[in-house]
Amino acid sequence: MEDYIGARVDYEPKYKDVLTYFQNIGNLYTWEADPWYETCKSWAETCYIHAGISGAEITFQGKDAQAFLSKLCMNNISKWKNGKNKHLVMLDEEGLIAAHCLSMKDDDNTYRITAALPFAAMKLLETGAYDVKMTMRDIFVFQFSGPKSLTIIEKLTNTNLHDLAFLQFRKVSIPGLNIEVEVNRIGMSGTLAYEIRGLKEDGPNVYHAAYEIGKPMGLKRLGWRSYPVNHAFGGYPQVTVSFESASYKDSKVVEMSPANISYTGSVEPENLRARFRTPVEVGWQWMAKLDHDFIGRKALEKEMSNPQKMIVSLIWNPEDILDVQASLYGEGEPYKQMEYPCCVPGMCGGHQDYVTTRDGKVIGLSSSAVYSSHYHKMISECTIDMEYAKECEEVIVKWGDYGKRIKDIRAVIAKFPLNDLVENKNYDISSCPYGFEE
Repeated sequence: MEDYIGARVDYEPKYKDVLTYFQNIGNLYTWEADPWYETCKSWAETCYIHAGISGAEITFQGKDAQAFLSKLCMNNISKWKNGKNKHLVMLDEEGLIAAHCLSMKDDDNTYRITAALPFAAMKLLETGAYDVKMTMRDIFVFQFSGPKSLTIIEKLTNTNLHDLAFLQFRKVSIPGLNIEVEVNRIGMSGTLAYEIRGLKEDGPNVYHAAYEIGKPMGLKRLGWRSYPVNHAFGGYPQVTVSFESASYKDSKVVEMSPANISYTGSVEPENLRARFRTPVEVGWQWMAKLDHDFIGRKALEKEMSNPQKMIVSLIWNPEDILDVQASLYGEGEPYKQMEYPCCVPGMCGGHQDYVTTRDGKVIGLSSSAVYSSHYHKMISECTIDMEYAKECEEVIVKWGDYGKRIKDIRAVIAKFPLNDLVENKNYDISSCPYGFEE
């Protein structure tokens, strides 16, 4: 392609038309490649490719690997089959989410995790109670999502992957590049999605090969500017985006973290609890298996026996959103402006806004406010008191930063997730054209 320079930017190729990058944990990732308005429709209409969660893959290996993860995670580890993915959730003793991640089981002694904060695992390893070795390698992770994702990946690998079930992974080779990669049927957009993983040094060539194949089919290059949109609409609350890790209660962990942590929004900066979540508060209690001893079990079990909060979507009022922008043209202090498509861009888990009834009673917390060009709506995730979680009821989002001008934005409670696309696990793969050549 004429716009490919041939150089690399960490995990991705460098293109002439990509001018802005996002720095995270010492690496550069594309901020915006194809226009955000197009990429935010791609997983419903065609497909996107995204490289923004590339980085460390952590491997836990040893005879106690299963026991170690069982203690660390609220999920059941003992029934986990080889060759399958699992969304692991790690808590602190108070039942707050310390980390969550995608994990792959190679065998009973070997497990790998990606896109994960390592602090909870490191803390448990430091006890010396487990015969487990923790190693890291730098890998690319390219996410593909949308109705054309399978066809594009089959063309890239010249492999029939129609039989790859949801949550399964498989190693394949890319013809012409002589590169081995791992294909996983998993994603965060709430519809058909896959991930391709491999060694960092192979990333740019794999990305470019996929882009050349996919561009005529409508493949869009999604950057970090748009990435959180699919989480909010697809139903995947995300640490560092929707909320912060409970590990950050420890000042030493904050000092160790390479990420910039800021506490903004209408919630007071000193209110750390408002920046954290429990599994119940994000709708993950179904993943908790109370058949083993794990960190935070006592607190979680107590909350599950008498839940007080749940997660919903809030659909924001367009007139109130426009009034925020209009405040730039009036006298006095304007309201906090909204970026698009994510109102607070980048790593925004520390941004929390109060949600109230119309008469001012605080009933919840709003985070990860995003706009969808597919649905033409601005929504946010909301952890709300259960007694007020009634669909179609109107609430108020207190938009702004503490101590500054606050805008009352009317919002309507809706289901979570708001997404109406066919879920990955239920997707009719037979409807996807084959991409490989026999």
